[in-house]
Amino acid sequence: MRWIVYNVVFAIAYAAMLPSFLRRMKKRGGYRAHFGERFGRFDPETARRLSEKPRVWFHAVSVGEANLAGTVIRELRRRHPGFSCLISTTSSTGRATCEKIAGPDDVVFYLPLDFPRCVKRALSVVNARALVLTESELWPNLVRSLRRKGVPMLLLNGRVSDRSAPGYRRLRFFFGPVLRSFDRLLAQSALDRDRLVAAGANPGQIEVTGSVKFDVPPPSAEKIERARATLRAGGIEPGRDPVLLGGSTWPGEELALAEAWRSASGRTPGWRLVLVPRHAERAAEVEAELSAAGFSVLRRSRLGADAPAPSAGQGLPPILLVDTTGELFALYSQADLVFVGKSLPPNEGGQNMIEPASFGKAVICGPHLENFSAVMAAFRKESAICEVADAAALAECTARLMADASLRRSLGERADAVVAASRGALGRSCDAIDKLVSESL
Repeated sequence: MRWIVYNVVFAIAYAAMLPSFLRRMKKRGGYRAHFGERFGRFDPETARRLSEKPRVWFHAVSVGEANLAGTVIRELRRRHPGFSCLISTTSSTGRATCEKIAGPDDVVFYLPLDFPRCVKRALSVVNARALVLTESELWPNLVRSLRRKGVPMLLLNGRVSDRSAPGYRRLRFFFGPVLRSFDRLLAQSALDRDRLVAAGANPGQIEVTGSVKFDVPPPSAEKIERARATLRAGGIEPGRDPVLLGGSTWPGEELALAEAWRSASGRTPGWRLVLVPRHAERAAEVEAELSAAGFSVLRRSRLGADAPAPSAGQGLPPILLVDTTGELFALYSQADLVFVGKSLPPNEGGQNMIEPASFGKAVICGPHLENFSAVMAAFRKESAICEVADAAALAECTARLMADASLRRSLGERADAVVAASRGALGRSCDAIDKLVSESL
């Protein structure tokens, strides 16, 4: 009965959200490519490759999870030369990231919608030795179908956010059987373990491994140099011009940070502002909002790497709006102060603050970091991050840190120490995957 209820509710919810999904996909572009895969329909060549031999299947919903999966896949390749896998995703940006991660023998595809018929159609083709789901990806029909087929499953970097925990607990009669279908649940923290148990998981299935995001390797020298070229194209000389960088920003945060920068620049001139929205397709609306507020904006997509540096003109120099993908991590290495987005109200969840911290940067974030509860606990314990409640507090913290290099350095050193002390989840996670796969042979 519970499955009938789930399928009815899922169908209603999907129908209600479909128009917004289609608008978002159209805005991002390329949404028609491989569209049939979302319904379990593959072109002949993809179907052939998906079925040709058993592989470990990784699912990463979008960019952040794809980068996480990529770290694990690279380590498994190091351990096992010739290792190949299947990588599924949900978003077009996630697919672009997965395709960069994939080796020549890997297969990238869209996860089918969690309708029984779509899942059944896809699983008739996909030859999975094991399934590795990332963080909080629990697709009941997929999990249930793979359990029936005897495919072992593992949850990687598992977490239950502050927002999701009460719902999981109330619906443990439903989520319990789903969670108990996994062979292993690798939790980021003891808090995540307790929340999984409260949702109905078997405690004996859970191992606290920490977050693999602490083990993500730094960008290559080539990517660092590309980031430096991006700044130069915007008239910013790395190492000379101090940079305030807003990373993975969401609506409202770009203007709040620009206002904070403008206010602080009266006392600490010379700083440049670089904004990297989480979704590059928002560039036009961000530019319009900033322009209406009196800021000059340069969009990265309109600047060649060898373009002449623009003049500052009157008043503040232009804001560099990076509306391309794949540059943020490397850009963090060139910043002097970082704000991490999706954290100021009304946004919720937070984005990855580990990346700038790993470069020893002073990091500011808003109060809504529900997706990083365990990670933030480590930073808070060492006073290694600056949390602000709202735009006014952001302006105050930004001004204080822009004016005090020693304070920035101290905050960044503590952040870097937290990252260094928290590494090790990658090895533990790969050990668990190796064990799962060996037991399935």
